Formats: sequence, C-alpha cells, structure tokens
Amino acid sequence: MYVGRIVAIGQTTDGRLAALYRVSSRSFPNRVAQVNGTTVSIVPKEGFEADIRKNPYISYHCLRTVGTYAVATNGSHTDPITEKLASGMGMRDAMVYALGGLDYEHDDYNTPRIAAVADSKTRRCAIGIVRSDALLVRELDLPKGVLRYVATYEHDSPDDAYGESDWKIQSAVEGCAYILGKGVFADLERPIVAACAIEEEKTFSVAVQEAGAR
Repeated sequence: MYVGRIVAIGQTTDGRLAALYRVSSRSFPNRVAQVNGTTVSIVPKEGFEADIRKNPYISYHCLRTVGTYAVATNGSHTDPITEKLASGMGMRDAMVYALGGLDYEHDDYNTPRIAAVADSKTRRCAIGIVRSDALLVRELDLPKGVLRYVATYEHDSPDDAYGESDWKIQSAVEGCAYILGKGVFADLERPIVAACAIEEEKTFSVAVQEAGAR
C-alpha cells in the first residue's frame, strides 16, 4: 500500500521518546536528507535540483530539535511549530497554529501537512494532520513500547489504528531503519529516506538513512 509521507512518535520499550519522518514518493524519488546541527532537511539529489521548479514543496526542513522538543513534519511547517514551542506555546496549540495557518499543500494532489512532536520534559507527544477536509491534532501520553503514526494518504487520521505496542529500537539509526521498512511500516510502499530524533539523556540524537542503505 502507498501512503505517502509518514510522521511517527513513540516511546521505546526502555522509555525513550522519539520523533520520526519518512519520505515515500512516486513522483519525486530523487531526494536525500541532510543533517545540519539540530535540523534535518529534505533536498533533491545532486543532478535533480531542477525538480524544485516542478514542485516547490519537495524541499524543506523535516526535523528539528529545540530544548526538550523534537519536531517532525513533511513540509515548511516544521519551522513555525518549532519556533512556537521555543516561545512557550504548548504542543497542541503550536501544531494547530502552524497546520491551520499554512493549510494543506495546494499542489496537484492537495497533499496534507502532517506533524509529530515529542517533549522529553512533560513526557507527552502530539500528532496531527491538516487535509482539505479536516484539521486533526491529538496530544498523547504514550506508554513504553507504543508508537503512533499518521501518513499523508490512506492512513491519514491520527488515531490508535495506526501504530504498534512493542516498539524496540536502541538508536536514531535503528529508528530510521524501522520506519523505512520494519514492523507496521514493512508493507508501506516506495520508501526513499528517513530521519529520526531519539532521546539521549538531556538531549536528542539525530540520524538519517536512505532506503536500501545498510
């Protein structure tokens, strides 16, 4: 099944919060993830820079960490969510502000915007989507081992149907490999690249990985 882009939040079985993002694409597969400090960006591969002229939505910051927060999204709303969190706004309100303000992407597919936030201080998470017909945001307490996700298509509601309850990873690298093709993500088609931020003591560690990489 093809569900498009995916964001996920989870708490590992050993009690660490994580935020994850996966690019799945039929139209623009030639993209990579680049890490710059606490920010991960999705950009075209070398030689495919002209793809941005075909669709300006394909390049963006997909993951940022600030303070006790890790934010994962599929578009330009990463930055306003992160900035509102840094200013003291709560997770739910920051997501509603950014998703509602920017709305779904007005491209050929009316691509929804999706977002996930984890807060290592309050131990709470939030996940949401804005589609052409709805704005849905949930704030959650995730038990250990529980992961939840939302995708741009098909699995496009932030409810308990999409996730699992025995989620075991040990690092951000393992998180990338997981969302690219393990567990509940194994049958979700056309993975391209992933990013993961996972809690490590008082901060988050970040990793990226291309599909097929070892």
